Amino acid sequence: MRWDFGRRSRNVEDRRGGGGAGVPIVGGGIGAVLLALVVALLGGDPSAIFEQAQSPGNYETAPSRAPGQDQQAEFVSVVLASTEDTWGALFQQAGERYADPKLVLFNNVVQSACGAAESAMGPFYCPRDQSVYIDLSFFNEMKTKLGAPGDFAQAYVIAHEVGHHVQNLLGISRQVQGLQQRVGRTEANQLSVRLELQADCFAGVWAHHADRNQIGISLEQGDIEEGLNAASAIGDDRLQERSRGYAVPDSFTHGSSAQRVRWFKQGLQTGNPDQCNTFEVANP
Repeated sequence: MRWDFGRRSRNVEDRRGGGGAGVPIVGGGIGAVLLALVVALLGGDPSAIFEQAQSPGNYETAPSRAPGQDQQAEFVSVVLASTEDTWGALFQQAGERYADPKLVLFNNVVQSACGAAESAMGPFYCPRDQSVYIDLSFFNEMKTKLGAPGDFAQAYVIAHEVGHHVQNLLGISRQVQGLQQRVGRTEANQLSVRLELQADCFAGVWAHHADRNQIGISLEQGDIEEGLNAASAIGDDRLQERSRGYAVPDSFTHGSSAQRVRWFKQGLQTGNPDQCNTFEVANP
């Protein structure tokens, strides 16, 4: 994927290597790993998890940034700018105004408006401050542990989280959360799956327009396969099988590998956000 020609976003906040007193670490040990693999990986609003998992008195100072991360930070900035320009144009076509999200880079632990989080939870979006949070070491985890290498796979992760921002701006996230409070756990999980699959589809919509109109990026041979591989690698069935040896469909909160691939392709092929209504189909 070519991205060096793209503009850089002004909405990236770099909190890496800040030093000082640090912030609370959420969870720890194997619990945090399982949380990352099964619950929070590429999630939406993690505030409920944060509130339950904060561990007072356990603090750590963020280390200095690792070699090569400055180029990764520049890459993230270009992809974010591409999503800004793409969604800005799409909102304008619909007679609406798109509000850019902020993207926060951090090491190990971070404090958001949704609570404290650690890197093991993976990238996340916090609707309370309209910000995406990413520890760049996650991209190495994708390559070495999830078998999802490549710059377009990384761009898909960013675009997915921005997809949650789009849902927040459109009021979809609030509607889903309201419904979840009135149903049982299984039904609430199914609503969460539909929300995540829509964010996957929105990521595909971004890729469709960004590549076709050269908005900060240009896809090359093999890039689409990288994105589809990443979508498959983070399916609930794959992650649960890795962590526990078997999958429990009723506990899925993000969707199976096949579902995530299907909806990413839907957005990628159509480029139409209206084709991403995962809530209207019987079997997403």
